[in-house]
Amino acid sequence: MGNLFCCVQVDQSYVAIKERFGKFDEVLEPGCHCLPWFLGSQLAGHLTLRLQQLDVRCETKTKDNVFVNVVASIQYRALADKAGDAFYKLSNTKSQIQAYVFDVIRASVPKLTLDDVFEQKNDIAKAVEDELEKAMSAYGYEIVQTLIVDIEPDVHVKRAMNEINAAARMRLAANEKAEAEKILQIKRAEGEAEAKYLSGLGIARQRQAIVDGLRDSVLGFSDNVPGTSAKDVMDMVLVTQYFDTMKEIGASSKSSAVFIPHGPGAVRDVAAQIREGLLQASSTH
Repeated sequence: MGNLFCCVQVDQSYVAIKERFGKFDEVLEPGCHCLPWFLGSQLAGHLTLRLQQLDVRCETKTKDNVFVNVVASIQYRALADKAGDAFYKLSNTKSQIQAYVFDVIRASVPKLTLDDVFEQKNDIAKAVEDELEKAMSAYGYEIVQTLIVDIEPDVHVKRAMNEINAAARMRLAANEKAEAEKILQIKRAEGEAEAKYLSGLGIARQRQAIVDGLRDSVLGFSDNVPGTSAKDVMDMVLVTQYFDTMKEIGASSKSSAVFIPHGPGAVRDVAAQIREGLLQASSTH
């Protein structure tokens, strides 16, 4: 019906290409336009001005001989003031953009190792964008943005990278665990050494106190009981301590029994042995 009345409608975000006798005439903006077909005018087609996106997957090889799939996302749109060039100069815009993306990626990635590809993906995207901007501006298109959205190495390479990472983390954990155990053993040894040192001090002080107590007892008893010698007093004290010890051993239900000669004829021998042991311990200190 629009052609019958020589009227055409151009929707928003689109432009129409008008030809006259097969030759480009003008670009029709959105709205209603008169198109007198009987004067040779006709509508060649429409061109969208909306932002478009093209995802390009390119397989290439890195410097360390790893095959990767690089996925680039290209955002582009036609320029309204160059709509004629955008409509007539390119027959397949997406194929043209894809070819330029392949060319730049396959020229950039082989110069980098796999780790560098991940680290410098923004530089690769910038190189692709610059090349596309120079090439596509001559055809009436604007490159708005170029993104490297994914880098996919071979599945076996991925698994190897994960295993390397896991091994490094396990090695670090093992080092930390060994260091902790080392510190624990050192602290335990220091504690045992300190405990033994303090135990030795306690034993030495105990023996010294026993010797001092015995000396004071002998001197006090000799002063209060005339006619007794120090040896007699020492024998009596040692025998008293001996029987006290035997009493404590027998009273404890969990102690180990110690059997030593303790008949009436052996009491003097026991006293002599205990006295000699204490005197020897006192002489060493």
